Amino acid sequence: MNVMTNPGTFLPIALRLDDTKALVVGGGNVAANKLRLLLGRCPEICVLAADTCDEIQLWEEQGRLLVVKGQVTDTLLEERIPQTRIVFAATDDRVLNRRVAQIARSFNVLVCVVDEPEPSSFITPALVDRHPVQVAISTGGAAPVLARRLRLQIEAMLPSGLGDTARFMHAQRPWIREALPDMLERKRAWEDFLDGPGYEASLGGDTDAARVCLEEAITRTSCTGEAWLVGAGPGDPDLLTLGALRLMQNADSVLYDHLVPAEILDRVRRDADRVFVGKRRSHHTLPQDEINAEIIRRAKRGERVLRLKGGDPFIFGRGGEEMEALVDADIPVRIIPGITAASGCGAAAGIPLTHRDCAQSCLFLTGHARTDGTLDLHWPSLARKGQTLAIYMGLAPLGELACQLIAHGLPPDWPAAIIEKGTRADQRVIVGTLETLADLASSAELRGPALTIVGEVVKHRRDLRNVTVAVTAAQSPLAVHQEIS
Repeated sequence: MNVMTNPGTFLPIALRLDDTKALVVGGGNVAANKLRLLLGRCPEICVLAADTCDEIQLWEEQGRLLVVKGQVTDTLLEERIPQTRIVFAATDDRVLNRRVAQIARSFNVLVCVVDEPEPSSFITPALVDRHPVQVAISTGGAAPVLARRLRLQIEAMLPSGLGDTARFMHAQRPWIREALPDMLERKRAWEDFLDGPGYEASLGGDTDAARVCLEEAITRTSCTGEAWLVGAGPGDPDLLTLGALRLMQNADSVLYDHLVPAEILDRVRRDADRVFVGKRRSHHTLPQDEINAEIIRRAKRGERVLRLKGGDPFIFGRGGEEMEALVDADIPVRIIPGITAASGCGAAAGIPLTHRDCAQSCLFLTGHARTDGTLDLHWPSLARKGQTLAIYMGLAPLGELACQLIAHGLPPDWPAAIIEKGTRADQRVIVGTLETLADLASSAELRGPALTIVGEVVKHRRDLRNVTVAVTAAQSPLAVHQEIS
């Protein structure tokens, strides 16, 4: 028996069927399920089957499809398949289904073998239908039950009148194109309409009120640009705020850095212009003043510019510098904070930043070294018990950090941890002490982004995910290399 070990690679597309023919091989309930997708979408449907269920017989009597009864032979398939655009193989005979697929592929006709993605050239997704709005959910054939469960969740989210809104918007397109020849202005007018009371009116079928709101949106539309400084959080897309998601979908262009993972960039509107301005230690793709100038340049030509930053823009993200430059240039600015690395990564690693038994305060500091490699920090105020240190970008100077904290009063066995790629699926947590942490990090070959937490709160850590623990004989109970799988 062949087992599909990896899901196939399928591209979700909307296929036009109102000018073509479709063929369904099979006459039972499974075939009827696929016919429900085709009825109303395809004008000519042919069913090949030795016998048909009551529902298919009813559709035949209503003249909605043609049934050719009898044995399904290669000759019949080779006669019918070239006349069609898509074919469903929906019998209970696996050998016959695969033969249908083989013949269809030989004629370059799209074919779906029901419940068997491997020989199929397309599969049908779980569908949420608010005609003409349709939402398709596909797992590439890997987990159809999951797709159906997601469909139920989306069904509950989408208003029943969504199709009315789409039809209203379609009817307005000709005159709006004349009223606003500029594509950017039209797009803004539609977004203003959808964000306001016109959308609710269209959902309820009140086209007169919706039209008034749309006309008002057109009069308000101008190509005045603005800038949005948005925090993307520590890496997990589920930690994006609702405000961040909304602006990511409305932006004309996005400037992002290496701390924003691909999973979050995928949430940005697909047609937005993407500009990488990332910064890494000792390597700046664009100096900060050039980043500021690029945001200003784009905003002044009418774009809504999204500056998407890892974590929070105002915590070691230079958001303050960008805000000042934009305000001084008379650019409207909107700021959406994000979950900063200390809180996000600490929570994901099961390390509280404060604890009433040992830490009544938490200090955020950056481990960025000066050009000569030294750290310019006030060590006496940092090397204190009763507080937690959350050190951003402290991977490279970890050795000096530990030495200075010990030299200024903290014991060598003071608890410490490093969280690499916190909140992400490949997160790793290294737990040790000030004395051992640098060596543990070197052995683990951490690359970052990483956050270091120093303080007795590390002893209160609890594993929130499955972990693999490797302990060497030379390590103390705290000096444990833990990798979250």
